[in-house]
Amino acid sequence: MQIYIFTVGLLFALAAVDLVVGVSNDAVNFLNSAVGSRVAPRHIIMAVASLGILAGVTFSSGMMEVARKGIFHPRLFSMPELLTIFAAVMLADVLLLDLFNTFGLPTSTTVSIVFELLGAATAISLIKVYHAGQGILDLANYINTAKALAIIAGILLSVAVAFITGVLVQFATRLLFTFEYRKRLKRYGALWSGLALSMITYFILIKGAKGASFMSAETVGWIKANKIFLLAGGFVFFSAIFQMLLLTTRMDILKPVVLMGTFALAMAFAANDLVNFIGVPLAGYHAFSLAQASANPLTASMEALQGKVPTGTGFLLAAGGVMVATLWVSRKARSVTKTELRLGRQEEGLERFGSSQLSRIIVRMVVRLSDSAAGIIPRSVRQRINQRLDTSGYQPEPGYDGRRPEFDLLRASVNLMVASALVAWATSMKLPLSTTYVTFMVAMGTSLADRAWGLDSAVYRVTGVLTVIGGWFFTAMLAFSLAALSAVSIHYLDGFAIGGLIVIIGLLVLRNFNIHGRREKDTRELENLDLQRISDPDQAVQACFGHCGSFLQVVRDNLEACFEAILTEDRKSLKQLRRQTSRIQAWSNIIVANIFKALRLLQSDQVKGADKYAYVIAALQEISESMRDLILRCHVHVSNQHSGLLPEQKKELQQIRGCVESVLADTAKILLEGKPLEYRQVASHYVQLKQFVEQYDAHQVERIRSGASKTRLSILFYGICNACQKISEQTLHLADIFDETLQ
Repeated sequence: MQIYIFTVGLLFALAAVDLVVGVSNDAVNFLNSAVGSRVAPRHIIMAVASLGILAGVTFSSGMMEVARKGIFHPRLFSMPELLTIFAAVMLADVLLLDLFNTFGLPTSTTVSIVFELLGAATAISLIKVYHAGQGILDLANYINTAKALAIIAGILLSVAVAFITGVLVQFATRLLFTFEYRKRLKRYGALWSGLALSMITYFILIKGAKGASFMSAETVGWIKANKIFLLAGGFVFFSAIFQMLLLTTRMDILKPVVLMGTFALAMAFAANDLVNFIGVPLAGYHAFSLAQASANPLTASMEALQGKVPTGTGFLLAAGGVMVATLWVSRKARSVTKTELRLGRQEEGLERFGSSQLSRIIVRMVVRLSDSAAGIIPRSVRQRINQRLDTSGYQPEPGYDGRRPEFDLLRASVNLMVASALVAWATSMKLPLSTTYVTFMVAMGTSLADRAWGLDSAVYRVTGVLTVIGGWFFTAMLAFSLAALSAVSIHYLDGFAIGGLIVIIGLLVLRNFNIHGRREKDTRELENLDLQRISDPDQAVQACFGHCGSFLQVVRDNLEACFEAILTEDRKSLKQLRRQTSRIQAWSNIIVANIFKALRLLQSDQVKGADKYAYVIAALQEISESMRDLILRCHVHVSNQHSGLLPEQKKELQQIRGCVESVLADTAKILLEGKPLEYRQVASHYVQLKQFVEQYDAHQVERIRSGASKTRLSILFYGICNACQKISEQTLHLADIFDETLQ
């Protein structure tokens, strides 16, 4: 029995780890609307969400039955078999969720736990079927196929329902209030806010009450019998409160709605998703307790698990405490949050995802459908709708910290109202509907209704949504496979398999931690280039030149690494550099976008010499493209196992390398420090570079004539020389423009 005691202890240890990685991913569900609208300082938002979590965990008692009997029939398994299934599930869940957190992708903890239970139970059931001499069709006796299919169908249906509901509610709300909603908020904002809070109260406190561990049956019955009265009373009460606030104070009544909605959605999250983290360990504990109470623990019937087993409030509050602590300290939670905020923000900016063929097809189809629908809808109606949804002169009010929010408070309140209502309703039905799917698709629906996906950003946003949804299907397949493989290993190897899996998962989690650190550093460097906080035009112009200096430093570092790799024929280093070319492109694109922002800040009399900004943009693009071409050319040459550079070619390229690196380093220092241009010093390196290129071109012609340098090697040599000359020329051009700006 010692191994089973250890397994139960391991389950609870894994539950603590799973709470950490799970909350890091699911925090995006209830924080995004408040964080994206900048409704309050982050510590206030976190405190409200923490209270919601602690309140919500006491509503999740009824949901624990899903982990115990929702996917398979526990009465057909022995205690050792159940512990094998549960251990496999928890080990797979920790690894899977941490993987998604590392890359900042929101996934569904509900989908992962459901498919892990399904995978592990299927694997053990197949083993039992084989040893019993039964057929494959007998597998249906062990798996609760009806319930499993209902859960999966509910999860998939939630994607469509949440998206469509988000589009419709936000569209209607925006038509009512428009983007300039402040004046209209004074007229009927109290009624709208009262409706929002009464709906949240109805779904969270009324519908979710039946799962509360602290409510008696009489209390729940009274609430059910008077739900219409309570809903209407809540609407009247909240509307009166908000109307009084509008008349007597200058309070923005949408702020308490968003904060209350954050509390409600955090509460719904804890009530619905806590089962994903501690449901399996509690089921394992109950199975072990039943076995110990019997005469034959290893063969005892688990029939009692088919019934209702209440979960103590102490267990639930302890889990809630771990969730709250994770919410405050997790850095990966912020990475996942940024992904959704960038996909739903109102304005253009640095896009998290690129474009794909499928996203381009979808955007073209939607544009054509929109054009076709325009011919059906009367012109007067279209004009009226366009007037109500016009964003041409819209300037969102700064948040609490003075920064422009990703979207306004009106959309944030709709996100929270719709998502909390759907999630709480699913909780009341004891259906583990995915909070991630619901909140993500609601947010995408409201952003679409708000016309946040313009033609300049739609293809990137659609790619991001497709990537996240594709990750959900990947979650299901990987969860099933990992849990099934782990269950088979534990079944045949017992403690050796558990120990080996713990070591493997520990190493992978540590590796993911290092990967996330590097990704976080790169992201932070790009975000530091943002001019969102700057409103002074002169300061914006100087910041742009400083960013150009940092960009040139990055180019120099990559150029140095590229030369070292091609001279030593280091294919791995060139492969890594090729992956980083997108980062160089991102740097140049952000600086170009910042130049446009600086131009918007400049007054008309200050933009007379604006042509120099066009030259800066052209120079940055030429440098990044030349750098990309250089790295790509070197990587392809080495990867194809072509002949390496000749000794005399290496010496010549070292001379060229020294010149271009000097041009980059000197110019970067001038731009970063804001010192007057020492033109002769910088230009001398470029002049020497041109002399070297002309001289070595003649040498290369002789090598070609003598046959010493073959065709592909000659193409590589000329390509490197040409790229270095372009980079140096455009860098010197940046220095000239900076010198003119200082004069």
